[in-house]
Amino acid sequence: MSTITPDASALADLGAHFHGELVQPGEPSYDELRRVWNGSIDRRPALIARCTGVGDIQAALAFARRTGLPVAVRGGGHSFPGHSTCDGGIVVDLGLLKEIHVDPERRTARAQAGVLLGELDHATQEFGLATPAGIVTHTGLAGLTLGGGIGWLMRKYGLTIDNLLSVELVTAEGDLVTASEDQNADLFWGIRGGGGNFGIVTEFEFQLHPVGPILLGGTVTWPMQESREVLRFYREWITDIPDELTTAVIHRWLPPLPTVPPALQGRPVVIVLACYAGPIEDGQKVLAPLKAFGSPLLDLCVPRPYLELQGMFDPSFPHGRWYYMRSCDVAELTDPIVDVAVERGQAITAHWTSYPIFHLGGAISRVPAGSTAFGGRSSGHTFNFVGATVGPEGFETQREWVRESWHAIEPYQTSAYINFLTDEGPERIRSAYGAATYDRLQALKRQYDPSNLFHLNQNILPR
Repeated sequence: MSTITPDASALADLGAHFHGELVQPGEPSYDELRRVWNGSIDRRPALIARCTGVGDIQAALAFARRTGLPVAVRGGGHSFPGHSTCDGGIVVDLGLLKEIHVDPERRTARAQAGVLLGELDHATQEFGLATPAGIVTHTGLAGLTLGGGIGWLMRKYGLTIDNLLSVELVTAEGDLVTASEDQNADLFWGIRGGGGNFGIVTEFEFQLHPVGPILLGGTVTWPMQESREVLRFYREWITDIPDELTTAVIHRWLPPLPTVPPALQGRPVVIVLACYAGPIEDGQKVLAPLKAFGSPLLDLCVPRPYLELQGMFDPSFPHGRWYYMRSCDVAELTDPIVDVAVERGQAITAHWTSYPIFHLGGAISRVPAGSTAFGGRSSGHTFNFVGATVGPEGFETQREWVRESWHAIEPYQTSAYINFLTDEGPERIRSAYGAATYDRLQALKRQYDPSNLFHLNQNILPR
């Protein structure tokens, strides 16, 4: 597309009030800074505003209102559909906002919007503490939290939003507000699951819990041809496991990683990844039936640092790879759903394409459905089909595998995790939240962002 040049007088006014870095096309750092995690997204913003604080964010939004340019907000840049960048607009880049303050006495942490999951984990683990937060360490904390936040501690301690105590947020009009159970409670309800629809969160405050530093966790792996038997065993086994255990079933080809014996690399497999957030001895008893089932090719479910467990998915989702994803929730792993899961696993044709089935329930399901904007509290599992290639070659084939997989599971869906949606349209977003929650979110959107300035997200329409 042709390059859009921002209004000169508006840009000069922004520069007079901006303390960070303003980057335009043609500048040396532009191509590096415009890149996002998903390599299939290639967009060219008119301006990248690298903010150093609240004042910079307010100035950038004033510039956007004056010029009418689209606004994309970037925390970690991990959005699958590329909502953290745009063509011809302004990217409000929060990546420089990295401050983290841990209070070990109150077991709380305050983290700015540019913090990544791994950075928060490292800061909190210094005190043997953690909050539930994601499955890939270079994910941005902000986007993950605002959509809900699933991770390896969720069945014990809930979603990331269930551990959110307060936020500071800049509205579309540039006002800085605090939202918590006691202040702007309606806004606090909405941002817990409603995404970035209501403003730019600049700082989060989380409740922390004693975790690790050593937990029992890792993978147990069987040949792909045993997928049906593994899934049927798994669905019975998880009916009687404690909240301390969070698991996911993954279908993929074993990757070429140092932890995988060379003879097994590239082999189609079914994997159960587990994390036991409790005493290791108790976890060993709970996981014993899984480890003893059939004849596993590989058992890497052992005591290990929590930080290591948090990074186990990192090698499969590096920056720059091309990704496409579709997702939905189901109530339980019925025989027809198991049939779909087996068939779609056997149809995988690429090294980096995979799909996890996350087990939900536990603490997630005990939070009253209407207490946050998050949909799917009663869901049993989340399917997440991810097609991935190193570059453009073969990407269309993997994207078609994802679409076929999603269409096969679609008849059984109950809801969807908003962070796992792509650009699927307003009806898909409405169905993910449910009609009552969506209507309440619309009312909140009309109050805080009636012009829909923040529309590059899973957008709640203000009308």
